[in-house]
Amino acid sequence: MHPDQARWDERYRNTKNIGKPAGVLEHYQHLLPKQGAALDLACGLGGNALLLAQHGLDAYAWDISPVGIQTLAEQALHSSLFIQTEVRDISSEPPEPESFDATVVSYFLERDLFPALINSLRPNGMLFYQTFTQKHYSDSGPGSPDYRLQSNELLKHVKGLQVIAYHENYLPWLNAPVDEACVVAKNK
Repeated sequence: MHPDQARWDERYRNTKNIGKPAGVLEHYQHLLPKQGAALDLACGLGGNALLLAQHGLDAYAWDISPVGIQTLAEQALHSSLFIQTEVRDISSEPPEPESFDATVVSYFLERDLFPALINSLRPNGMLFYQTFTQKHYSDSGPGSPDYRLQSNELLKHVKGLQVIAYHENYLPWLNAPVDEACVVAKNK
C-alpha cells in the first residue's frame, strides 16, 4: 500500500460531500473540447470527472484512494454517467503520451509529473490546473511549502503550451484574494 493511500482513504471515508469541480474547470468549461477523452488526475471524489462526463466527454478518473474511487463510481452510477475510474499511483504510472484531449488537476502538486502531464495532451488538448500558492490568505491547503506553488511557478511548468488564462492569488469567479493559482493552457 502506498503511504498516502491510508490517509486519503480515511479523509474520503469521513466526508459526506460529493466531489465538486475545481473553479478553473467550472469557469472555463466552455473551452472544453466537444468530444474526446478527458482525465481527472488525482481526482479525489471526482467532481471534475463528473463535470467532464456531463459535458459529453469520455471521462477518466485516477486516484490513489480506493475509497475516493468507489465513492465517485457510486455517484456516477447514481447520476447515470459513465466514468472510467482507476485506483492508480500516478507518480509511478503517469498518463501515456498523447492520450487525452483535456486534463484537469486540482489541489495536487507533484512537480516531476508536469512533463508527462503535458506530453499526455493530444494536439489542441487542454490543461486545466488549479492548486495552492505559498502566499497565504487562509488556513486552507497543505502546510508544507513543498506542496504549494511559488510565485509564477505554474507558468514555468506549462512552458511550451499556449496559455489561455492564468490567475494567481485572485480568482475572478470568487472576486476575492485567495492562496491559489490556476491556468488553462492549450497544446499546440
